[in-house]
Amino acid sequence: MAKILVAEDDHHVSDLVKVCLEHERYLVEVVDTGANAISHLRIYPYDLVILDWMLPDMTGVEVCRQFRAHGGSAVVLMMTAKGSVDNKAEGLDAGCDDYIVKPVHPTELLARVRALLRRPKAVLPKVLSLAALELNSQTHEVKLHGHGIHLTPKEYAILELLMKHPNQSFTMEAILDRLWGADDGASIDAVRTHMKTLRRKLDESDKATGQKSKDSVIKTKRGLGYSIYSE
Repeated sequence: MAKILVAEDDHHVSDLVKVCLEHERYLVEVVDTGANAISHLRIYPYDLVILDWMLPDMTGVEVCRQFRAHGGSAVVLMMTAKGSVDNKAEGLDAGCDDYIVKPVHPTELLARVRALLRRPKAVLPKVLSLAALELNSQTHEVKLHGHGIHLTPKEYAILELLMKHPNQSFTMEAILDRLWGADDGASIDAVRTHMKTLRRKLDESDKATGQKSKDSVIKTKRGLGYSIYSE
């Protein structure tokens, strides 16, 4: 499920975009200033960013330029009333990937979003492996020491997030923000419950194979969160 950040100060437009995207089951967050967009982009991972050209405090082009300068790799769609060749060139030179000209039609917006999200990303192996733990991103199979483990969709999503970012710690707040939508009614308690059952399943499987590790597969660092370490 793709996660999208929308930076648009016209609430009528942002509400329309949010409704359209959420109808297609994307996770959507909306901000109304460039500063807030930059802040979110530096903290949270997104698959796609939709930027209005004219934000109250800076242009969407400047947001895109700063995002790219800090290594941001998510695809960027510029949403603007400016449709001249020079304007488009400025945005493309700053690192945006595509343009859509206002007024935005929902059908065109969704088509462009789908096309951008289909673009090749940094290639990750189909099977993620960390020590004795394997996760197949195509079949959604998880194995530990070759022993299959049945996980719920949310448990799988948490494990996939940790395995895609080995040695990186995620707080419960970060996991909630990354894997739950704003309207899911989820809470930190929901993350804690799913994490508890995920760790129990991994540890029980580890023990059942007779190759019990001295520590849990998922490590906890007080104040930093959860992680899986590569060896």
